[in-house]
Amino acid sequence: MFFEKYPSAVRAALLASALVAGPASADDQSGCGEEIPCNVDNGEYYIHLPENLDDSSPLGAIFYLHGHRGKAVNAIRNKGFQRMADDLGVAFVAVQGVNGTWSFPTAPRNLRDEPVFFDTVLSDLENRFGVDRDRTMLSGFSSGGFMTWYIACEDSDRFSGYAPIAGAFWEPLPDTCPAENPYLFHVHGTSDTVVPLAGRWLGGGKWKQGDVFESFDVWRRQNGLVEEKSQKLSDGNLECERWAPEEGLFELCLHTGGHSVEAKWIKRAWNELGTIKGWDRKS
Repeated sequence: MFFEKYPSAVRAALLASALVAGPASADDQSGCGEEIPCNVDNGEYYIHLPENLDDSSPLGAIFYLHGHRGKAVNAIRNKGFQRMADDLGVAFVAVQGVNGTWSFPTAPRNLRDEPVFFDTVLSDLENRFGVDRDRTMLSGFSSGGFMTWYIACEDSDRFSGYAPIAGAFWEPLPDTCPAENPYLFHVHGTSDTVVPLAGRWLGGGKWKQGDVFESFDVWRRQNGLVEEKSQKLSDGNLECERWAPEEGLFELCLHTGGHSVEAKWIKRAWNELGTIKGWDRKS
């Protein structure tokens, strides 16, 4: 049943609404979930709520931003992402970009104020599904990874942590990041030719994806970590190095593959973030 996927309090509200308003439809604000979008000002998102949800525990959420020209509904259909959310006991929220794009500061087009839009989605998730805004992580792949980097740089407090995959800053890189240090877990393939580690030119030389290592240097410089040795660690197919200033954390994990995203990388970031934040961790 559709309503059985929701927490008891939310389920009761949805059922009461259905009794008054009749059967929910795809554009009914009270009846969204799974492949039915939740409509908010200036956009929409999709949500998968975990199976066997514990109503006594705060509900966290992993935000996911698709790649260029992507569709959020495809992410919500992804069985790997669904299993990840079920295993962690968190909501998986796939957000839709305008025309499949994200409007970060150096993007070719700016079609929406993304920070304002993300705040709208966060408020809607809190009010509609009871998501704890203090237990959220923003992840994004490719173009969604670019967007994730800029949100982490400009207002790191918007989410509890960040897990960008195959995306960094664009040229010109920011000189500094005005926000407090984020907890950022970045994954990138050394054989990636779509978003190479060194970046690449686009649009006939109009725009340039930034170098991933130089992007990390923005934070390392302003925290006095340029000369500091990183902590080395391995996890499955990932080889990582980590810098830990007094507040926040910066981690770069590399794999030998190309332009790809795996749920296990996002899951790992959530578990690492949960350990740092003191959340109850689930494997």
